[in-house]
Amino acid sequence: MTAPLLEVEDLRVTFGTDDGDVRAVQGLSFTVSEGETLAVVGESGSGKTVAALAIMRLLPRYARIEGSIRFRGTSLLDLDDDGMRGLQGDDLAMVFQDPMTALNPVITVGDQIVEAIRTHRDVTEAAARDRAAELLDLVGIPEPRRRLDSYPHEFSGGMRQRAMIAMAISNDPKLLIADEPTTALDVTVQAQVMEVIRRVQEATGTAVMLVTHDLGLVAGTADRIQVMYGGRLFESGDTDTVFYGSRNPYTLGLMASIPSAVGRTAHRLEPIPGSPPSLINLPEGCVFGPRCAFATDACRSEPELRVVDAATGHATRCHRADELPALIAARAAPREAGA
Repeated sequence: MTAPLLEVEDLRVTFGTDDGDVRAVQGLSFTVSEGETLAVVGESGSGKTVAALAIMRLLPRYARIEGSIRFRGTSLLDLDDDGMRGLQGDDLAMVFQDPMTALNPVITVGDQIVEAIRTHRDVTEAAARDRAAELLDLVGIPEPRRRLDSYPHEFSGGMRQRAMIAMAISNDPKLLIADEPTTALDVTVQAQVMEVIRRVQEATGTAVMLVTHDLGLVAGTADRIQVMYGGRLFESGDTDTVFYGSRNPYTLGLMASIPSAVGRTAHRLEPIPGSPPSLINLPEGCVFGPRCAFATDACRSEPELRVVDAATGHATRCHRADELPALIAARAAPREAGA
């Protein structure tokens, strides 16, 4: 078997503050293979974006990063600034959450894409401009050559996000990290943006790490899903396993809050009670324990991430993982009888 494209092992990210250390990511380990789509899912504050920025080496200097991040066998944490800049925007690219702040408002969209290309490729400005027009066409921007001369404020929200994707893929990256690429977009435009990412991946073979809080968004997109909570990896597995065989109360809570016209959520949405924990003062034991409907005395100790299905690699962090299917069935029975 070939080595993974990206290998993250025991990643820990801490921010020192006057109130104490913010432990944003704790002991995160995962891999991304060539050409696959990995979805990283969780509520705001779960550590998703911090982990992505750590991979790109875009965190502020006061962030303490520990562990190992290897891209094609190269340790990203050991590279100097020049070495890392050689990868950023080339082999490694990122689509940021807010395109209006990620794009320079006083430079045309075309010039920004041209700059991204010429930073890493020895090509003429005319050739880079031709490439920029091709990219805008690829991501579905109408009249792409004319739109090269438009400024970001002249694009709609969905078009700005497409332009960010075009810039990110301008140098055929091996790994594209998309951080909440559909935030603040309506449902129709969300579907269009996700379709653009899918088409780009098919055309280029790029691996995608999709960071989102919306499990429904990744249902037909991701090959694998990893769920984060409180800076920790709570569950990971292939998409079908996580959706139809989850062994974690937090993942089940996320799915229960997805609107559906059929099935168990057709009658009522079930929000997760409470709020995500403070990353400065984390609760003892299982960090999800205070919000979990199935918590017991055993949950006062922190559960380990363990494999529950060796055949699929399905792993979860829950003391009651083995009995969870029976608990869910027993809880659902009275509601179905009442219906």
